[in-house]
Amino acid sequence: MTRVALINATPGAIGPATAALAERFPAAEPWTLLDDKLLADASEGLTPDLAERMRRLIDYAVRGGADAVLLTCSLYGELARATAAPVPVLAPDDAAFDDLLALGPRRVLVLASVAAALRDSLTRLRARAPGTQLVGLHVPEAFTATGEELTNLLLTAAERHLSTVDAVLLAQYTLAPATAPLATRTGLPVFSGPRSAAERLKALVGR
Repeated sequence: MTRVALINATPGAIGPATAALAERFPAAEPWTLLDDKLLADASEGLTPDLAERMRRLIDYAVRGGADAVLLTCSLYGELARATAAPVPVLAPDDAAFDDLLALGPRRVLVLASVAAALRDSLTRLRARAPGTQLVGLHVPEAFTATGEELTNLLLTAAERHLSTVDAVLLAQYTLAPATAPLATRTGLPVFSGPRSAAERLKALVGR
């Protein structure tokens, strides 16, 4: 088995991350690490203390025998990119961005239930693809929703934009369970971090 350490800032990200590994990279053995204050403590942004806390978690995972590390909170993605480690350390949604932009979309709808995550995703997507039009929607009521309720909330919020966009991006792992239902109900390609990251991990460290 290939041990993949999942470093989580909220318990809600654990299920989507492990489910995506089971579906897309079944040979992976998830190792779940949780600091459930990493998101709450980042209300004022990514401070040096928080950055160091995440670095210690990454180091703990690597020293503990992880073959790869995946961060599941987009606010900490830059730390993954800046980490020099003997194993791959993935940002939460870089693979999803790659998959999305490979389509060459002209206009993308970005959905998030946390305002900071939405701002972060929009900022990084604009930097990656300045010619792509982005529509960002904050859907706070989706933060605690699950199952069909989650899908319905996102669909209702997105409805007026669906005829004008080429693709949808779910900007948080907690929203990822709605990926397939939204794609089915909208007829649009829908991208989320866990699925794309699982496929990237399989390509990097799959045995």
